[in-house]
Amino acid sequence: MKLSTPLSLLLSALCMEGAVSFAPAPQNAITRQTLTSLPMALDDAMKSRLEGIRRSFQALTERLGDPDVISDSNLLRKVMKDRSQSEEVVMAYEEYAQLDVELEGAQELFQDAGDDAEMREMARAEMKEIEARMEVLEEEIKILLLPKDPNDDRNCMLEIRAGTGGSEANIFAGDLLDIYRKFMSNEGWQVKMIDSSSGDDGGYKNVVLEVKGDKVYSKLKWEAGVHRVQRVPATETQGRVHTSTASVAIMIEVDDVDVKIDQKDIEMSTMRSGGAGGQNVNKVETAVDLLHKPTGIRIKCTQERSQLKNKELAMKMLMGKLYDIEIEKREAEERARRGDQIGTGGRSEKIRTYNWKDSRVSEHRLGQNFPLQDILGGGVGPIIDGLIAKDQEAKLKQLSEDSAM
Repeated sequence: MKLSTPLSLLLSALCMEGAVSFAPAPQNAITRQTLTSLPMALDDAMKSRLEGIRRSFQALTERLGDPDVISDSNLLRKVMKDRSQSEEVVMAYEEYAQLDVELEGAQELFQDAGDDAEMREMARAEMKEIEARMEVLEEEIKILLLPKDPNDDRNCMLEIRAGTGGSEANIFAGDLLDIYRKFMSNEGWQVKMIDSSSGDDGGYKNVVLEVKGDKVYSKLKWEAGVHRVQRVPATETQGRVHTSTASVAIMIEVDDVDVKIDQKDIEMSTMRSGGAGGQNVNKVETAVDLLHKPTGIRIKCTQERSQLKNKELAMKMLMGKLYDIEIEKREAEERARRGDQIGTGGRSEKIRTYNWKDSRVSEHRLGQNFPLQDILGGGVGPIIDGLIAKDQEAKLKQLSEDSAM
């Protein structure tokens, strides 16, 4: 993706401090500007930002060797996390700076070659290769400097709820669960089922997964919305295609610092869980039914073997849902501000259709089709990557428009 934006001015800011300045070139000399198509005008604001990031990264790197930091495991984790967040842009910055030095050397070689055609051609080829890599870095740095979602590094809970379609919707919810489990396994994430309600004919009426790992929310947040399936159900005797739905909600893992809940707004009752799990589950009221009166959100937890653990789990899920509502509200305002066309991200938005007859999955936000078998195998990564790229493109466009105002 190549966008012509004012951010391209950041390229010259990537030159290391103390770079050699150029004396005025003779009138007939080939100058740096004519040798490269990359814009070299200096953007002071961008240079200041990049230099600040680099200095901060270097300071954090030095702190990793501080005995006080090493002896405090919590502080050490925080320093390592803060450092990792700027590592990519610093690496790109330094690679670009090195390429800039190499480009200067190739230009000097070109000028010193005189009438040596072979030497001039060799220098020209080297410059072309360097410039191509610098252009790639320009795009990488633009994206790395875009505002980041502060929640991207968080763990989350994924809820799949069967929608319209009766038993077939339950079965489809089970299919989605299989897809996500395979995808999460490929990502190396830790997955735990924390709540579920099985369908009468298979699948699930509702299932909730707790997902932990690297940048979980940054990828799973794109799965929120209504998923639709078109196929002939196993119970259909006349071969008619039915349409069923299941909704996916992504709830960020939060704590009391993120969400404040007034206990007066909570109504809780207990019951026996029933089912497998031993005599304690069936004879003692371990299950929890929690109602948040202001929003009407109701959560039942039966997974754990103690009432206390089920209550903690129910509160955890409630905080995630309440936080999700606030996030959705803020994102809707942001999308309205920038005229985003990637989709509403709301729970009611139909985002994807799984068509068994045509063996394809249609991602409506991208306007693209994907092979059904790939998706059933957990291959939702290309869809998520496409949505991330489209979101980045929209943000770059907005930055370009804001800078032009």
